[in-house]
This record gives sequence, structure tokens and C-alpha cells, in this order.
Amino acid sequence: MSEQTGFSSAVIVAGGSGTRMGRPKQMLPLGGKPVLVRTVEAFLNTPEIKEIVVVTPPENRAELEKRFPHIIFADPGKTRLLSVKNGFLKTSAAAQLVAVHDGARPLVEPVHISACLQAAQKYGAAVLAVPVKDTVKVCKDGFVQNTLDRSVLWAAQTPQCYRRPILAEALEKFGQEEGATDESQLVEKLGIKVRVVPSSYKNNKITTPEDLVFAEALLENSVIYRTGFGFDLHRLEPGRKLFIGGAEIPHTKGFLGHSDGDLVLHALCDAILGALCAGEIGILFPPTDESIKGISSVKIAKKVLEIVRSHHAQIEHIDATIITQEPKIKPHYDAVRKSLAEVFEMPLENVSFKSKSHEHVGEIGRGEAAMCHAVATLKIQK
Repeated sequence: MSEQTGFSSAVIVAGGSGTRMGRPKQMLPLGGKPVLVRTVEAFLNTPEIKEIVVVTPPENRAELEKRFPHIIFADPGKTRLLSVKNGFLKTSAAAQLVAVHDGARPLVEPVHISACLQAAQKYGAAVLAVPVKDTVKVCKDGFVQNTLDRSVLWAAQTPQCYRRPILAEALEKFGQEEGATDESQLVEKLGIKVRVVPSSYKNNKITTPEDLVFAEALLENSVIYRTGFGFDLHRLEPGRKLFIGGAEIPHTKGFLGHSDGDLVLHALCDAILGALCAGEIGILFPPTDESIKGISSVKIAKKVLEIVRSHHAQIEHIDATIITQEPKIKPHYDAVRKSLAEVFEMPLENVSFKSKSHEHVGEIGRGEAAMCHAVATLKIQK
């Protein structure tokens, strides 16, 4: 991006009752995941977004808490604008920009979220929108009164992004207006011009059963899956700390390496990069670079996550097997799995970790070294 957007927060509004759908739409399954889960994932895959507040009733939160332990919740209000205010109050004061999004728009693309944030940074306020495709008639008592000029009509979407002080003032002055259907109307009343950012017709709001069918069809045609393989081998050396999958394991030896030697994270990072055809960590963090000597492998993994997001991809599943004679790894399975889920920011149930001994064969069998095999499956937006 040419302009730095700094710390940005997202407020995802998902407090509706789903009257037209016949049941709450936020948690309906879409391509094997609840609608709201897909919406949150889009913002997690947007590099500028550092904080997500979801405005939704308590009954919707268990599924989200399980998948995304770091998101913040707010209670819905009686109107959409009151829900937005509740969510806005939970955002960090450090956020320079705030993106407000409908939870029922799960197919928004991170590239469009980023573009809207960039426009808001430059102009103060911006909305995603698409040109109206149909001819629009103004009607009264069942008869056409006039026909609007379609060439100047745009259908507003979300997110709608604002510099924090602008949104705060608009909500404070006009947040009680029941007739307003989005925040940009309030910002317009402040006398601020709202920038239109071209979006995609895929970013449709799921309101009726037909919308859900349409979204399912789009998912089928726009996603590919790839699997990558990774491998690493390190010697064990007395006196070094032992890190496995980002977790520190008590032991008298640790892995020898230019970094902290966490061969599980190294193997998984290479598997992820392999699925993207994006090289390997030795290129990103060369062992000849003395400035990164002793670097935490968690930092390496976070860099790999940035690359994943830049490819509009998402890690769906990881599986790592460490082969070592010592220490015994099984007592640490839960700690390592939890650590891996946190490092790669993914649900715990999509993380597999296991160990094998080397039957006292060779250097590994003598407790002098260990190795790890890993695979990763990624979902990539075409």
C-alpha cells in the first residue's frame, strides 16, 4: 500500500434477528463454516486490522471464542446504529481508523478492505460500493413517478471506514437517528465528503435464502486448496533452551541453530511457504545474517503469516511430527498444540502435533539430534 494506515480496528455488526431468513443468519453454515466466522476471517487476513470487535448476542459467541480467542465482543443495541456505537466504544483509542462491517457480508475480500482503509486515511471517510446494474424507478401508489439516472447510482456496501475522530463525532451527534441505514449518512451530515471505493458484487449481504445459495456458488468457484511439505533437522546441545512449536519445554538440552532452533515451527513454515510456492525460510531469514542470530522462531512464523495474507490465503490445517529420542514429548502435546494454534492464529481443532522415537538408532536415537516432518493445507482465493 502506498499510504500507511497505522493501527486499524474493525467493528463487525451481527446483532440482527434474521427475520427475512426465518432464523438468525449470522451462524448459518456457508461452505462448511458459519457466515460470521467467514466474515471474521476476512478481517483477520487484512494486514492493517489489528483489533476486531464483534457485536453479537451471547448465544453466538461460543463458536467464535473457540476459533478466535483474541476478538472482543460487544452487546447489540435496539438499532443498527446503537449496535455500532456499542462496538465502537470497545475499540482501542490507539486505532487511527475504524472499519464498520455487516456480519452478513462474509465474502468481502481483504484487498478491498485495505483499499477502503487507505481511502479513509486520505479522505477521512470511505465506503465500498458497486455501480447499480438495474434501472431504478421511483414509485408511489403502485405507479412509476420517475426513473433515476443509473449512471450516477452506486449501491453502498461495507466495510465503511473512517478516521476515528470523524466516526466518533458522527455517532455522538446523530447516532440516535432511527432512519439512518448506515454510518456514512451520519458522516455526510457533518459536511464531510465520503469517498466511494469500487468493490465486488461478491460482497453481497446475506438477507434472504437466495442470497445464501448465491454465496455458496461463489465459494465453489473462487477457492483452490494446496498442500505443502516441510522438513527440518537440528542438533541438541546442553545448556540451550528447548523450544518446540513456540512452547518452551523443560529439558537439559536445546536445539542448536542460528535462531532459537525451533525445528517444528521451521518445518511448518516451510510447509506453508511450499503450499504458496513462495520459497523457504532460509531465504527470508538467511543463516549468514548475524543481525538475526538467536531470533525467536515465533517471529519467523509471524512473517510467514504476513506472506500468507498477501497471497489472499488462509491456513486450513497443519500437521507436524517430531522424531526425537529425548525428551519425552507426549506429556507436552496439549501445550504445543495450543502454542501452534496461537502462533498461526487458527482454531485448535485444525492443529495436529505428534511425536515418534527413533528406536535408539543413529544420532537421533542417541539423543544428539531431532527432526520434524510437517504438512500444511492452505485455502487460496483465486
